[in-house]
Amino acid sequence: MNQRNSHKIAFVGCGRVAQHYLQLMTGTNQIDGLECVGACDLIQEKADAFTSKLGGKSFTDYEQMLSDIKPDLVFVLTPSGDHLDHAEQALKMGIGVVSEKPIGLDPDRARAIARFARDQGLMYGGVFQNRWNPAVRKVKSAMEDGRFGRIVSAAIRLRWCRTQDYYEDGWHGTWAQDGGVVNQQAIHHVDALNWICGPIEAVCAAGAQRANRLEAEDTLVAALKFANGSLGTIEVTTAARPHDFEASLSVVGELGLAQIGGIALNKIDTWFFVNEEAADQTVAANYSEEVPTGYGLGHIPMLRDIVGCLDEGKNEPPISAEDAVAAVDIVHALYSSIEQNSWVSLADKPRAQKLGRKLEEMKNGR
Repeated sequence: MNQRNSHKIAFVGCGRVAQHYLQLMTGTNQIDGLECVGACDLIQEKADAFTSKLGGKSFTDYEQMLSDIKPDLVFVLTPSGDHLDHAEQALKMGIGVVSEKPIGLDPDRARAIARFARDQGLMYGGVFQNRWNPAVRKVKSAMEDGRFGRIVSAAIRLRWCRTQDYYEDGWHGTWAQDGGVVNQQAIHHVDALNWICGPIEAVCAAGAQRANRLEAEDTLVAALKFANGSLGTIEVTTAARPHDFEASLSVVGELGLAQIGGIALNKIDTWFFVNEEAADQTVAANYSEEVPTGYGLGHIPMLRDIVGCLDEGKNEPPISAEDAVAAVDIVHALYSSIEQNSWVSLADKPRAQKLGRKLEEMKNGR
């Protein structure tokens, strides 16, 4: 890795997603301009393993890491319920933050922290790497150019596999630290749908546990109303067996239809527009890519854009905290709809009663 004029970064959390970052930053697509100076995990061996490959010093105490190495930017890769605590701690020490999804479980607190970061001139951003997928950007561009005409409907489907061992780590699938499939996996696809077709105006959802034992849901479906008058659907599950099958997004308009498929919104499956001489047969070839896992390949250009912001001295990240928190609002609306067994409007700022709370607190009415 080129460390000349590089920006010092640190990582908190060395678990599942950290291994993806590790592969990105040590593989053939190394990210120039970033120098890892530290990593922190509650388990010393995990932090040691991470820094042994990427460099820097390993810690088990987050505050000590921040004070000892004083990085320019911290990547928050801890359990979802800890994201806001870890982001706030770094920002209060004058250190910028990029947080993996979801940016937090409490959207009101996330916005308050975002205001603090902005007031202090610090970078605070979120991660939705699918926004960098060529297929996603192609559909986004067609939407912005008005090629679909009046939008009729839009949909996302996620049919992934997570077996029971995934939920046995003490935090995945819990209300206090995670939520279910819509907040842990499908929030990426909810964000893409809202980014391209939104804003989403109202939702009506149902959830279930179909193949896994967890506090939240492994399967969720929902009907949507968009501000532009179109309708939509969400169908997401981690109960597909025996592997990941699909992560798709489709848009139907009066003048055209497009569908992104693959396992990570990575392929153009359908591309057709009325009143054009012919569907562009090169679109699928030019805007589709093969991906090894559901993470896709979007982290690479995302990280390079972050480096570009840092190089230019910009505090505004590619995806701001305010932008990232919009997906959390939708997650809360979906869970609130399930709790109320009714349609809920995003304008009412619905907040789920369970997300971000321990079962003991709910049982005691706190």
